[in-house]
Amino acid sequence: MFEVWRIVSRMGHLQRLAPLWLIGMAVLVIRFQPVLLVALAYGVALQFLVEYAMHRFLYHRRPPQMQGPFNQLYRDHIGHHEFPTDPDLLTGGNRWFAAVFALVSAGLHTLALALFMGIGAAAGFSVVALWVGSVSAYVFYEYCHTLAHVNLPKGRFGRHVTRSHLAHHYQDHHATFHVSAGMGWIDRLFGTGHDPQAARARYDRDTMMSLGMDPDDLRLVLARKAWGLPGWPGRRHG
Repeated sequence: MFEVWRIVSRMGHLQRLAPLWLIGMAVLVIRFQPVLLVALAYGVALQFLVEYAMHRFLYHRRPPQMQGPFNQLYRDHIGHHEFPTDPDLLTGGNRWFAAVFALVSAGLHTLALALFMGIGAAAGFSVVALWVGSVSAYVFYEYCHTLAHVNLPKGRFGRHVTRSHLAHHYQDHHATFHVSAGMGWIDRLFGTGHDPQAARARYDRDTMMSLGMDPDDLRLVLARKAWGLPGWPGRRHG
């Protein structure tokens, strides 16, 4: 899937995470010990849970009434639902958020673990967990997400990822918040797995792609203009 990797490699937030990943890999190789394998597993699992939590509780939160915060949420996620094939909207507008989150998370983990294993060992564990394990899982998420939205021939894996994620976009935006392949258990654990019957009951063609909002809502109209997007891309009932 060269085209998918080409898109992913050009994402600014991943480029900013690359130096942290390299530092983490250096620590893993130079200071290797079995406990760092635990750190890797922890970092991967943590990222998959963060992926779900951010998608469900941050990006699908109640839309703000004030236009400024609404415009930011639109750029971060609502716009992606309205224009799901636009490559510029695959990721949010805050390109530094991921790097800042990785730095702060590593610092907090180091402080917490230093109470049990000393500052040096805690820093090594945290860096490997969050800058190698979590960042690698995050890149996998971006790969799966991009793969689901790019129109190209796909094998069995690609078709599975696409069916799963596009059910969230086109059938029920209240469910299937995981994106990374194999992480459907998280949705099932928290009661947001895809349920065809519930999806049919909630489905509204006019508001599906605008996350339940009237597509003519003034906040949406102004947000599209603010980000240089065309009018409502969906079709309304005649």
